[in-house]
Amino acid sequence: MARPRPEPVQVVKQRRDAALKALVDGVPYIRFLGVQFDRRGDELTAIMPFQEKLIGNPLLPALHGGATAAFLEITAIIGLSWGTLWEEIESGAFDAETLVGGDLPRLPKTIDFTVDYLRSGLPRDAYARAQINRSGRRYASVHVEAWQDNRGRPFAQATGHFLMPRRDG
Repeated sequence: MARPRPEPVQVVKQRRDAALKALVDGVPYIRFLGVQFDRRGDELTAIMPFQEKLIGNPLLPALHGGATAAFLEITAIIGLSWGTLWEEIESGAFDAETLVGGDLPRLPKTIDFTVDYLRSGLPRDAYARAQINRSGRRYASVHVEAWQDNRGRPFAQATGHFLMPRRDG
């Protein structure tokens, strides 16, 4: 019995990119902050390009704590949603065209989110990655770290707990 022929890699990449773009574009605050996502396989790195409006203390200057917290929470929610949808996106069961058309899946809701500010965020681009500690049908726990020049020296980290959306199918 012959295995089915795999899809061309371009088709798979287009489906992944369309799904990620639709998830990110569906949240206006992500666009306001200018947060982007770099996708390498199933791994996402969030990027918050520096903008003057993100400065909280102009005397230092340092990134605003609220912008930093929002960046971490956005990274956690999109990372969690991406991890949840990954299998469906890969199998082709999830139609990226419905996402582009505006039929977005419901995002996880934040239960609590604790941010640790480890050092001042400099007026530079910031990067973050989310690590899903637990993801079940109803609840998820995510840890996020943000860094600027050196991944080994994060300037902020957070732990969040999320209520997962119902997946009626």
